[in-house]
Amino acid sequence: MTDIHWDRLFNPQLAVDSLPFVLQGIGYTISLSFLTMFIGLVLGLVTAMGRMSARIWLRWPARAYISIIRGTPLLVQLFILYFGLPVIGIELTAIMAAIIGLSLNVGGYSAETIRGAILSIPRGQWEAAKSMNMTYWQTMQRIIIPQSVRVALPPLANTFLSLVKDTALLSVITVPEMLYQAKIVGGRSFDPMTMYILVAAIYWVICTLLNVLQDHLEKRYGRFAT
Repeated sequence: MTDIHWDRLFNPQLAVDSLPFVLQGIGYTISLSFLTMFIGLVLGLVTAMGRMSARIWLRWPARAYISIIRGTPLLVQLFILYFGLPVIGIELTAIMAAIIGLSLNVGGYSAETIRGAILSIPRGQWEAAKSMNMTYWQTMQRIIIPQSVRVALPPLANTFLSLVKDTALLSVITVPEMLYQAKIVGGRSFDPMTMYILVAAIYWVICTLLNVLQDHLEKRYGRFAT
């Protein structure tokens, strides 16, 4: 029977000593999460509008984009952007590939969430806005989107939590986020398990804080529920 080296499962001293180095990557984790979530939401809103459009030349490209993003792994998408595009003469830095890859991924998933939220608004409100001579965009801006935010908030918050954790995938394309930093220390100390547990703990703290923020936002928008 193989001996279990419990002393090598987690080394508290190594975790404490390496924490400042690992936390150097938290800036990439947080900033890339917020930046790509913002870009992804804009893409998602535009794609959702295209998906609901009566014009086939808007509807079908939007549908194809959503299908490709949701039907392929994020890791493969990152590999294509970073390692594949140089084949056709397009070279992206690791950061640019990360921003584009994560934004496109969030855009594809959030588009369906936003579309569902918009479709959940009763048709009577569209007709009421039309009777007040509001244009399509005025109706969207003043009536539909504000109400859709309350409906879309929980699933979009879950998308953001997944996005934060997905930033760990960026280590494979050499973005110096937390896992990448931890792998460097783990390789030098021959103790990768301690570093993986440390990174998992940091992600858990971040996601717990985001859950608290999500609960606060849901209560705030819930007050305006009809």
